[in-house]
Amino acid sequence: MSPQDPAATDTDTMSAKYGLVGYNSSRKHISISIPSSTEVMSPHIKSVEELRVLGINLSNFSAPTQFFICVAGVFLFYLIYGYLQELIFSVEGFKPFGWYLTLVQFGFYSVFGLVELQLTQDKRRRIPGKTYMIIAFLTVGTMGLSNTSLGYLNYPTQVIFKCCKLIPVMIGGVFIQSKRYNVPDVSAAVCMSLGLIWFTLADSKVAPNFNVTGVLLISLALCADAAIGNMQEKAMKLHNGSNSEMVLYSYSIGFVYILIGLLCVGGLRPAAAFCSEHPVRTYGYAFLFSLTGYFGISFVLALIKLFGALVAVTVTTGRKAMTIILSFMFFTKPFTFQYIWGGLLVLFGIFLNVYSKNRDKMKLPSIKELRSRLLSRKKVSFLSQDV
Repeated sequence: MSPQDPAATDTDTMSAKYGLVGYNSSRKHISISIPSSTEVMSPHIKSVEELRVLGINLSNFSAPTQFFICVAGVFLFYLIYGYLQELIFSVEGFKPFGWYLTLVQFGFYSVFGLVELQLTQDKRRRIPGKTYMIIAFLTVGTMGLSNTSLGYLNYPTQVIFKCCKLIPVMIGGVFIQSKRYNVPDVSAAVCMSLGLIWFTLADSKVAPNFNVTGVLLISLALCADAAIGNMQEKAMKLHNGSNSEMVLYSYSIGFVYILIGLLCVGGLRPAAAFCSEHPVRTYGYAFLFSLTGYFGISFVLALIKLFGALVAVTVTTGRKAMTIILSFMFFTKPFTFQYIWGGLLVLFGIFLNVYSKNRDKMKLPSIKELRSRLLSRKKVSFLSQDV
């Protein structure tokens, strides 16, 4: 028996290491054995097929069912969220402490995100820290400035301004993700924005509570909010980050931002002293406010990941219109019919957006077809008159 060839030994080692079977040096032939998909697929890749929201595996449902679940979750939790937000700011003396409410809200969100992340199997952070720092800054801007603006504007006006972010989101989609939108999408954004501006003008007439500071704050919040959806969509799709990971890191980093800011301007101590005097109406409401907001943001992130930022903004805009209606029902406010006309214009914008996403299922006649139908009807009427 001849001694074993070292080259053959190296070949066997290479074959065992890299899965090369049937290697024959004389015939120069290599056959490669490929493992099954379940063997090679890592947990990171498997998570692409699964999307869980509050323990519900949405991947088990069809696309229309996923959309219905997400929309129902957004409406349910954010309507309660809006009611509690207005209820907190109705506490006498609380209006100057919008940033402190945002700090408490971010703290609760961070705890909720940490608990949810611990319940998942894969706890790795996939999205880079620098990306989270930018998203956290934008989140602080949109939520902090939005909460603070309630000290200068009444609630319906604040919500109306927030609804106008559809156009900035589309502009952000063009510049951040190089997206292109069609005519119905642009028309939907214009109709929704015009309708909400109509709301604003009507509100300024019947209940003039405008303040330049409030308008500036909510406008800056709009700019930050317009960029968040596009950045979240891009980061979650590029790195396959989970909803709980996005919430935990963006809000925990944002908590640090707000805490440093309040310490620098000296706004932490007076806000904490006021809330300690009314713990149930401040911290108690803030907990429920944060809990419903956390559940709501989970469904919003699911909408972004499944259907994109524009669809998510359209759904949340419809939710805000419903919030305005409930605000008039639960809190005493003057009313004018101009609210109805503005609301109808917003609903038409929502219809245009839904139509643009389902053109194959919702075939509307073109202008030429409508013209030909009208002409044919006129001809028939003329013939009937002649007879």
